[in-house]
Amino acid sequence: MFKPEKIIIEEKALQYEMGKSLYDRFMKENIEIVIQKSANMTYNCENKAERYREGKRTLILAVKKGNKFESCKPSADFQLPLVSGCTGMCEYCYLNTRMGDQPYIKVYVNNKDIIKNAVDISKERDKTSFEASAFSDPIPVEPYTNSLRDAINAFSDYDNIEFRFVTKYTDVDSLLSIGNKKTTIRFSLNPDKIISRYEHFTPGLEDRLKASEKIIKSGYKLGFIIAPVFIYEGYKDDYTDLIKKVQSIYKGEKIELEIISHRFTEKSRETTLEIFPNSKLPISKNDRKYKFGQFGYGKYVYKDEEIKEMKEYFKEEIERLLPLSEIKYII
Repeated sequence: MFKPEKIIIEEKALQYEMGKSLYDRFMKENIEIVIQKSANMTYNCENKAERYREGKRTLILAVKKGNKFESCKPSADFQLPLVSGCTGMCEYCYLNTRMGDQPYIKVYVNNKDIIKNAVDISKERDKTSFEASAFSDPIPVEPYTNSLRDAINAFSDYDNIEFRFVTKYTDVDSLLSIGNKKTTIRFSLNPDKIISRYEHFTPGLEDRLKASEKIIKSGYKLGFIIAPVFIYEGYKDDYTDLIKKVQSIYKGEKIELEIISHRFTEKSRETTLEIFPNSKLPISKNDRKYKFGQFGYGKYVYKDEEIKEMKEYFKEEIERLLPLSEIKYII
């Protein structure tokens, strides 16, 4: 469970039930609390690496403005913005592109309004899916917010709504009593070598798999995102070992799989090198192909022949070891 060292509260957040209850809670825990008009953060240091770490220890309570839901392809139709930011410090994090200067964790106290708007939009459509982790990992703050629980309960009344989110974390116990098959909970996986090297302050592979067992036993749909996949000498052996660990638990289960190769942007590369100056992350632009992305900026991806080989490898290994699984996509 995430334990912030500083709380910033937007004044309007205190008008909502979650804002008031969390203010009362943190007041009792002797945590620094700042109440201000905006939901922005003022840092106590100039060094970017220190600012990053300060932000990662800060929780902001804010009010989400507007009713528009952004697209979230290929994962879902729309993003469900309940939380932004993540408590982890993964060197490769894609959030460094759009949120590199805003590494703090922000929760939206008007979560019930956000969920209601999502339901209203879905009434106009035959089928709608929402992704709650487009720009966040919502699990570390779920014990404070119960936003995922509220969304799962609200969406369970509608046959045309599907709900999804992904996490690296294991604080899932508060969700176990309300499991339902219209919610898919996915865990982000990587070999232990990658987790220990790049995914700082996140649970290990075995702990994530143990949490995933709790999820499927509670009645949820289960999925795994193997991401980001790094291509290096011997990578196939490492990822086969990973798939075998999943197989040892879920050989007879139907699970969803999403496979995403490592990619980076100019902004994320710059941010990574500033925050982790000794990083061994493979982010040489000379080794990659530049590709223009769907969100209006370009990214550096593996070369075509490498991606082709990676796709063929994962397809063959998953069909061999997890024949009942559904591969949503390999990119």
